[in-house]
Amino acid sequence: MALLESFEKLVSLAKRRGFVYPSSEIYGGINSCYDYGPLGVELKRNIKEMWWMAMTRKHDNIVGLDAAILMHPRVWEASGHVSNFTDPLVDCKKCKSRFREDTLSPENVEKRECPSCGGELTESRQFNLMFKTTMGAVEEEGAVIYLRPETAQGIFVNFLNVKDTYRQKIPFGIAQIGKAFRNEITPGNFIFRTREFEQMEMQYFVNPAESDAEFEKWMAERIAFYDLVGLTKENLRFHEHGPGELAHYARRAFDIEYKFPIGWKELEGIHNRSDFDLRQHQEFSGRNMEYLDPATNEKYLPFIIETSVGCDRMLLALMCDAYEDQTLEDGSERTVLHFHPRIAPIKVAILPLVKKDGLRELATSIKEDLQQHFNVFYDEKAAIGRRYRRMDEAGTPYCVTIDYETKDNGTVTIRDRDSMEQIRVNVSQLKSWLLERIQI
Repeated sequence: MALLESFEKLVSLAKRRGFVYPSSEIYGGINSCYDYGPLGVELKRNIKEMWWMAMTRKHDNIVGLDAAILMHPRVWEASGHVSNFTDPLVDCKKCKSRFREDTLSPENVEKRECPSCGGELTESRQFNLMFKTTMGAVEEEGAVIYLRPETAQGIFVNFLNVKDTYRQKIPFGIAQIGKAFRNEITPGNFIFRTREFEQMEMQYFVNPAESDAEFEKWMAERIAFYDLVGLTKENLRFHEHGPGELAHYARRAFDIEYKFPIGWKELEGIHNRSDFDLRQHQEFSGRNMEYLDPATNEKYLPFIIETSVGCDRMLLALMCDAYEDQTLEDGSERTVLHFHPRIAPIKVAILPLVKKDGLRELATSIKEDLQQHFNVFYDEKAAIGRRYRRMDEAGTPYCVTIDYETKDNGTVTIRDRDSMEQIRVNVSQLKSWLLERIQI
């Protein structure tokens, strides 16, 4: 219960401080859709930049892609989404609630009994999770197309393009960050499961004989990434998919799970997709997707090692991991987000003690210098203690206070968010002091 209460407090903080807002709130909202506010946008941007750096800039053989959301309908036939991307749906005839049958207890399923009101449940029917629309000037005559339910297929259909135009040799990878859409039956738990979300995926094309070794390599590399962004190791674990859990395309699959307040849940999936995707697109498109190894003259369809993580879900994990309600020695309380400085939405807050006597001008000058390197927030409203608390809730690692001593000897006070300790540093050394600790 305490974990769920803290989760509710986190959701409240997310709105109050401008991380995440309910979408279309002035019209009553729309179920499981959210907007990212000023702090949420910065946090999400930092997450994506760190992922992109880890995936592309640090690997000579991984390149980026930004594929279109709207794709040819045959793509989704080839991938199996038209026929297989479904959930078993049941409705309550009495209260009209809707459930995924595979989430109900065996007793409810056997008795066809609603878990909410005890009413009778309908027979199960398969519900396709893809959003459907039409392309064309006249809706009735337009071609049926889908909003993509994943970003991976955009990578697979561009395999030949990237291989040929960028002269890539196996093994090589293609990374992409983009929106995906799923008409979930039972979304919920804030931004954990939403109908519109952002994926960060990398598909790594390998020689089939080397796929097991590459799979192990990427498992190690991906779990190490979460240490870089500051997630607590004890809150992370691997979960291997058993024979009954494996997707139809997978030879092997592991989830990296995070211990959310709602329980252990998937954060990232790592899959050996075999040659399923390229084989399917070869069959449906008629294009030869085989790779000719220049060293051995061997022809083969590459196997694919996939790493896929939801950006929104990672953001939620980072917020859950960072959140703390503290009772201080003097009996006062504060809420703080202990973000790693690398991903904190605001790196430094500039706080003049007062607005007069030239302190505002000094503070403004320091802000303008630092904002060439960091996302800096300037705040001169309310008492300094209250401003500190606001920055604690925003997860800002350092607050720089400009006071009368700054005028006298050129030093400022730096307050550490986590320890709340304060030290004085000369303005001439401030930038280097912060750069060393923020490690952008």
